Amino acid sequence: MEQIKVAGDKLKSTLKQLIREGNVRRIIVRNATGRTLIDMPLSAGLAGAFLAPFWAAVAGIVALTKEFTIVVERDKEHQVATAE
Repeated sequence: MEQIKVAGDKLKSTLKQLIREGNVRRIIVRNATGRTLIDMPLSAGLAGAFLAPFWAAVAGIVALTKEFTIVVERDKEHQVATAE
């Protein structure tokens, strides 16, 4: 698991970048006190239409706080394949 601290104004762009990488299995967004706000499992072939509720939730939580921690769970098999 990887943790990334990000400001509220950078949350959406950081999440988009992580999803584009293609090896992310799960994303958890927590506020500054550690409370989980979003816990979203992702699949490799996730289409944009299925992400609409996710982006709506992201837009809603950005107004709640200024600092977030993104916990990223990556697909180990995909990492090994890309490292070779």
